[in-house]
Amino acid sequence: MPRSTNNPPENQALRERGDEEIEAFLTQLRVVRGMSARTLKAYASDLRLANQYLSKQGVLFSKATHVHLRGFLGLQEASCAPATRARRVAALRMFFRYLVKEGKATTDAGEKLKTPKAPRRLPHILSVDEAFALVNAPDAQKLLPSRDKAMWEMLYGGGFRVSELCSLDMSGVDMAQGVVRVLGKGNKERLCPIHTAALAALKTWLSHRQQLLHKRNKTSSALFLNHRGGRLSARSVHRLLQAYVLQLGLHAGLSPHSLRHTYATHLLAGGADIRVIQELLGHASLSTTQRYTHVSFEALQKVYDDAHPRA
Repeated sequence: MPRSTNNPPENQALRERGDEEIEAFLTQLRVVRGMSARTLKAYASDLRLANQYLSKQGVLFSKATHVHLRGFLGLQEASCAPATRARRVAALRMFFRYLVKEGKATTDAGEKLKTPKAPRRLPHILSVDEAFALVNAPDAQKLLPSRDKAMWEMLYGGGFRVSELCSLDMSGVDMAQGVVRVLGKGNKERLCPIHTAALAALKTWLSHRQQLLHKRNKTSSALFLNHRGGRLSARSVHRLLQAYVLQLGLHAGLSPHSLRHTYATHLLAGGADIRVIQELLGHASLSTTQRYTHVSFEALQKVYDDAHPRA
């Protein structure tokens, strides 16, 4: 049988060697840096796509130059959002730094890659009245709505990422002290205070939670459960929130992460120090937190533009 000209054996060998280098890199990110599964999955997809492109050019990934990488990124530019292109640049930079450090590459081909500028979008943020309407919407006397109320109170009152909320265990909640132990990005642990309303909602949910487990004849360490008694997923939290958004007539683009943005913005508007907010959110860099200062100013500017007769 004649060999396929589309996938010569030497190119297949180059791709396999590149895939091995990628796997070693991902293992290092997972084991040493504790990178989240979601980020690892995205980086794996980006790097394998680049490896596929390079192997078809007859180039071993670790021997690629910045010209090769620019060729790959240029090919993807038309079909990718700026955020996706920025992530691919970040993945390539990290990968080549790793290759150089491990002695698998002699030059850092990712060093000269420039991150594309993504348009800064104002995240969807609830007003104080809207936030109160959301947390008060579920009927706390009913089993699953009591869970929903506790979740909205904690997302708005604690600034958790939805992944952090879903990974919370019973052992991580100190009701007496009013704090929650959270495992954030990079497996970094932090203590988050939660207010009395959130604690009251949690207390109500915990009584219903026990009834649910008894009814399903199950045991679980998870704080938030689905109707079957298993750990609630991030996808389910997003779906549940959308139902309340529709019910209340709120912005259709609201997500669980919007409540984290709302939490930070309301703290800042209330006079909280930005470094304190950084600690509460678990941001490694202050620059990540500082975007909330821009958000607050833009929100004020929008109100001014809408309200002032001379604006």
